Amino acid sequence: MKHHGNRVDDIRIAYVGGGSRGWAWGLMSDLARVDDICGTVYLYDIDHKAAHYNEVIGNGIKELEDCKSPWNYKAVDTLEEALNGADFVVISILPGTFDEMESDVHTPEKYGIYQSVGDTAGPGGIIRALRTIPMLEVIAKAVKECCPDAWVINYTNPMTVCMQGLYRAFPEIKAFGCCHEVFGTQKFLAEAAAEILGIEKPERSEIKINVLGVNHFTWITKANYREYDLYPVYREFCEKHKDGCEAQADTNWMNNSFISAEKVKMNLFLRFGYIAAAGDRHLAEFCPGNWFLKDPETVSEWKFGLTSVKWRKDDLVKRLEKSQELYDGKKKFEINETGEEGVRQMRALLGLEDMVTNVNIPNKGQIPNLPMGAVVETNARFSADSVEPVFAGAIPEEIYPLVSRVSAEQQIISDACYERDLDKAFNAFICDPLVTTIGWDDAKKLFDEMVENTKAYLGEYLK
Repeated sequence: MKHHGNRVDDIRIAYVGGGSRGWAWGLMSDLARVDDICGTVYLYDIDHKAAHYNEVIGNGIKELEDCKSPWNYKAVDTLEEALNGADFVVISILPGTFDEMESDVHTPEKYGIYQSVGDTAGPGGIIRALRTIPMLEVIAKAVKECCPDAWVINYTNPMTVCMQGLYRAFPEIKAFGCCHEVFGTQKFLAEAAAEILGIEKPERSEIKINVLGVNHFTWITKANYREYDLYPVYREFCEKHKDGCEAQADTNWMNNSFISAEKVKMNLFLRFGYIAAAGDRHLAEFCPGNWFLKDPETVSEWKFGLTSVKWRKDDLVKRLEKSQELYDGKKKFEINETGEEGVRQMRALLGLEDMVTNVNIPNKGQIPNLPMGAVVETNARFSADSVEPVFAGAIPEEIYPLVSRVSAEQQIISDACYERDLDKAFNAFICDPLVTTIGWDDAKKLFDEMVENTKAYLGEYLK
């Protein structure tokens, strides 16, 4: 890595999961849009062909007229080859296949348990964690050996438990987890400000917030736009639209996996007085099962969707087709702004700018009434080779029972993964608010069936 005043060249980025047909293309696009950093991205994936395709796709971006920064891409055969001497490590992996995820999401439906995402909370999130954490531990130990001073950016879910896995395997790791869910709520607050205040819609970055909680169950305790306190603005907006955003009122909710009328987040605000700051599909899974996910009819009433794994499989087919077209040169890569902040974070860590944004890191006291060391999501200040959490304050007492329960469950899951202990994992499973809708015996049957369905990735637990 070479610094030249306001430019840094020869940066080495290791991309673990470098065959990605989504996050990787987004990173490529964001890297091409900035003109003050440049280097090489080393793509590692257990699917080497996918990484090779992305090597060809990425290297083709240099020829585009709107490419401001000609990065080099290289697919490599081993994790160590990708990591050696890396300045940054990006992790975005799918733990297992969509067949395992199909079990995570849909096996619980036999027992009347419905999940809108199934990758973070609920029975699906727990089983996914069991097979993910051993993978993250391997990566963390390799980082320790190959690039101990690198900054590690994780996008893999379940985010909180993944971050705990990285830090337990390599306590000195310089890692943080990124998630865009809070960004969506900032945009929603901007819409509320425009409508209620009668002003031009602000940019997301202009909505200044204090965020705290755990990933996908985050809350905003302060929100401002310039001189405006957005809490009374948001309350008026939620009272007006509590039955769902009118622009989407006629949507066939169950056939639109990712769309939402934002009815859940507005309801949580009106119930508890604090701004729930994630998508409705995620928020619903952290709440008692009979609130929003009792059955498909209830989900439809709350105007969000159950994202089926069939939809994900069908979408993968489309992305594979796009990958082939980009690889063959039949389709032109488009450099678009993704709205993600990973590249900005890299630039800040290189000393090219300062920024404040929400990330997932261990609790150093930024949330004083959650356990020290537990992974939490708050704002943090990024500057040259530094990520320092911003003091967010205590979880308000109105929502403390909800958030502290989630944090405690995640700690049990983390311990179970670290110790490869399925009995301990079941202790978390049986207490999950989606699982408490069924009896103990049925919960054990469900747990055992889900473990059996993903056993190819659980060998260390089954010895």
